Amino acid sequence: MRRMFSVARNPAGMTLIEVVITVAIVGILASAVLPLAEVTIKRTQEMELRRSLRELRSAIDQYKADFDKAVLDKHIVSDTDQTGYPLNLEELVTGKNWGGLYAFPRKYLRRIPRDPFNPEEEWGMRGYRDAPDSPSWDGKDVYDVYSRSDQTALDGTAYSSW
Repeated sequence: MRRMFSVARNPAGMTLIEVVITVAIVGILASAVLPLAEVTIKRTQEMELRRSLRELRSAIDQYKADFDKAVLDKHIVSDTDQTGYPLNLEELVTGKNWGGLYAFPRKYLRRIPRDPFNPEEEWGMRGYRDAPDSPSWDGKDVYDVYSRSDQTALDGTAYSSW
């Protein structure tokens, strides 16, 4: 009986053109995936920066609220020069008992979160008397924090303006 279809002489191998086409397709797919992976990594770092800033700013606000409560309940006496904000970020970690308002020093952070875009440097800080967008810190208290990174976010804004 005669076969209708011819059988390839080497059915286990691939021709050179099949290999070239396969490599080209894999290369095209890889070139499409790499930029997406870079954007995903940057977006993850941006989420970490937002979370860190929110955590620090919430701790500063809680510190100020406890100061105001301690003054209101007459546990401490406020000087006219005191703003109620921490003198540095370490005070948020070490805590304060506010003249007996709490039986123990209340800690606001376990540790100071890191800046994912500038991990070697400390956070930029602004005092209560500083301008809202001031790059300098008067050193008297910490009213706000910002990233010292000079990079630009995916939305085109500078991380230092967040």
